[in-house]
Amino acid sequence: MIKFNNVTKIYPGSKQPALSDLTLEIEQGEFVFLVGPSGAGKSTLIKLLFREQLATGGQIFFHGKDIARLDKRQLLKHRRQIGMVFQDFRLLKQKTVFENVAFALEVLGRSTREINFKVPQVLAMVGLAGKEKSFPAELSGGEQQRVGVARALVKDPILLLADEPTGNLDRETSWQLMELFADINRSGTTVIIATHAWDVVDRMQKRVLSLENGRLVRDEKRGSYANEPKFF
Repeated sequence: MIKFNNVTKIYPGSKQPALSDLTLEIEQGEFVFLVGPSGAGKSTLIKLLFREQLATGGQIFFHGKDIARLDKRQLLKHRRQIGMVFQDFRLLKQKTVFENVAFALEVLGRSTREINFKVPQVLAMVGLAGKEKSFPAELSGGEQQRVGVARALVKDPILLLADEPTGNLDRETSWQLMELFADINRSGTTVIIATHAWDVVDRMQKRVLSLENGRLVRDEKRGSYANEPKFF
């Protein structure tokens, strides 16, 4: 599904590559954790996959297509297949829970009928039934992140990317969110999560890709956070 061939990313003005000669493959339906210290290249990898950034060198393939060569129409289609979940939630404060999730479909030009059918369905899936009319400020951090997950899921992505999704959550809420991601993965969606949540990584025993200074230093099918720094 995903293939990185000798991928390097150097940001303008930086002497140190964010990613350096990265080669890896991720199969459809996998659940993958990206671990490593801050600045290791985790967020850069996610941005490259979403085509928010372009690689400086090498190639990235998504279902056999070199994503650097996508035209505007193809790029829009590519991004429609990917759901993004952010650490800082990125909810629209003036919109309700329903409206925040519906917005993801509105920008795709979906009908009101489809929106009214799918939004309550996905909100129930993430445990937010009955919260449709609430505003973000009325929700807990965990609930806000669930809205973010619902917004990512409502367009039926085949790939879910999450960049430090538990960074602003307590441990119990973090674990509940990871259980939700595991349920999503069991339905067939490929899940890639960049995280420092060592306890969750150790407990879930999924594939672990460890980055250090932009290089892949460890790839374990049923891995743990291992020797990475653990922040309490």
